[in-house]
Amino acid sequence: MRFLLPLGLAALLIAAGCSKDKDVEPPAALLKFPNSLPIKKLWGDNVGGGKKQVKLRLGLGPALDNGVVFAASHKGEVLAVTLETGKEVWVKKLKMPLSAGPAAGFGMTIVGSSKGVIVALDEATGKEKWRSQVNSELLSAPAISEKVVVLRSVDGRLHGLSADTGKELWQVEQQVPRLSLRGTATPTIAKEVAISGFDNGKVMAVSLNTGDTVWDTALASPHGRTELDRLVDVDSAVRVVGDNVFATGFQGRTAMLALDSGQIWWAHDMSSYAGLIVDDENLFVTQADGTVLALRQRDGSEIWRNESIKRRGLSVPVETTTAVAVADYKGYLHWLDKKTGYLVARERVAKFRVTNEPVSSGDTVVVMDDDGKLAAFRADPAHASPAVPDPPQPPTKAERKAAKAAAKAAAKKAAAAPPPPPPNH
Repeated sequence: MRFLLPLGLAALLIAAGCSKDKDVEPPAALLKFPNSLPIKKLWGDNVGGGKKQVKLRLGLGPALDNGVVFAASHKGEVLAVTLETGKEVWVKKLKMPLSAGPAAGFGMTIVGSSKGVIVALDEATGKEKWRSQVNSELLSAPAISEKVVVLRSVDGRLHGLSADTGKELWQVEQQVPRLSLRGTATPTIAKEVAISGFDNGKVMAVSLNTGDTVWDTALASPHGRTELDRLVDVDSAVRVVGDNVFATGFQGRTAMLALDSGQIWWAHDMSSYAGLIVDDENLFVTQADGTVLALRQRDGSEIWRNESIKRRGLSVPVETTTAVAVADYKGYLHWLDKKTGYLVARERVAKFRVTNEPVSSGDTVVVMDDDGKLAAFRADPAHASPAVPDPPQPPTKAERKAAKAAAKAAAKKAAAAPPPPPPNH
């Protein structure tokens, strides 16, 4: 039997050393800082969610295509609004518990349900085009190409469906551990292959047309004495730039792989369940402990790290022209300067966690919290002032405890030292 561990609980248990340690550090306090990047809220909306949706950790996040934002709720509502104004384009009410998506592209908006139903809607009108069925819950948005729709199900399968009819064309499978985080990776399509991470720590590329395996690479291998120690889920989407694939996993590694062979060119030990994004030269990773890192694409060398919002259950970053934005467990959206990692702006979306990835276009970021509240914010880098270092966080309980122990040891050593010899006259 396979057990799905809620992502937030898993992160907490790992941070606590999988024990009942009472010294687990709380989330970092939100200290005041000068907002050097002007932010304007464009609009807000609500697709509905409720306490049940908040607790289920569903794969429901916004999608963006052709200037239209798409969102869905567990109650079955799918919404399309304009990016610029938030004006409603259409609303579709499906009588099913949605749990994945939407994804948008090639004229379609696609959502998935807790019961394995996939529904494709016309992107312009919301009219249903087709529906299909797999035998497992869906917890991530599919990837869409002109001919094939690719999706991950929680039973370890990657499915390829006809984009015209929804008929299943192929499926491949990876072994599923007995225990895993709740969630599945969103597949990525690049150069006629579909690439996805799996709960066993592997990243696999398959032919988009046939489902044949092109390569299969272990990003991390399970190790440790307990099932929690052995969690190595790759639950976030890989990113492709040219001929390179970038991937990250929980209690595993962040790595660059060759698109044609899956060979690892560089890798760093790192734990991330949220994921990473890339721009033309760098990648930005949200670690499991809430540290945000910037790394160079070519060699993985570190450019900067921000630890000012640690332990706040951060989302994957999203890119704007001069910053990256991450959302947290209290519904705050934080902008970090791309060059320095300094905090440059902060806005609150709502009071609930933002689990799923925000989306962006230029300097506009759209985010949806787990309760279904949707909002768009626009940064104004033309009127930004220079970024300044973040205010220092007060010492953590562990740091205070270590400092106290060090001071006590130094005093004890000083007391035991022999007295200095008398001066010579």
